[in-house]
Amino acid sequence: MADSDRLEDKDQQRLATRLREAREYLGLSQELVADTLKVPRAAISALEAGKRKVSSLELRDLARLYKRPVSYFLDESMRNNDDSMDTTARALFRATKNLSDEDRQQVVRFAQFLRDAGRPATGTRRR
Repeated sequence: MADSDRLEDKDQQRLATRLREAREYLGLSQELVADTLKVPRAAISALEAGKRKVSSLELRDLARLYKRPVSYFLDESMRNNDDSMDTTARALFRATKNLSDEDRQQVVRFAQFLRDAGRPATGTRRR
C-alpha cells in the first residue's frame, strides 16, 4: 500500500470518528440521521465505520444537522484546538446520557451557576 493510500485511509477514519462523535454528542440515533438524509441506516453506520466515503453534499447536510462547520470534520488544526474541550464534553455526555431530562436540566443549571459565579481574583480568597 502506498503512503498516499495510508494517509487517505487515516483521513477517512478520522472523518468517520468525528461524524460518529458529533452524532453521539447530540444524542441522535443513526436511524434519525438516516431518515433526515434520506439514506438507509446502514449507510450512516458505514460512514461512521469509515467503510463508505462521504459525498460533499452529505457532509454539508451532516454538518448542518450536527451544528458544526464543515471544516470541523476536515480541518486537522481546528480539531486539535478543540481537543481539551471535546474531552470534557465527551466526559460530560457520558456522565449525563442516562439521566432523566429533569436531571440533565439540573446539570445545565448548575453549569450556568458555576459560569455566572465567576472566580475570585488571583491572590484573594472568598469567605
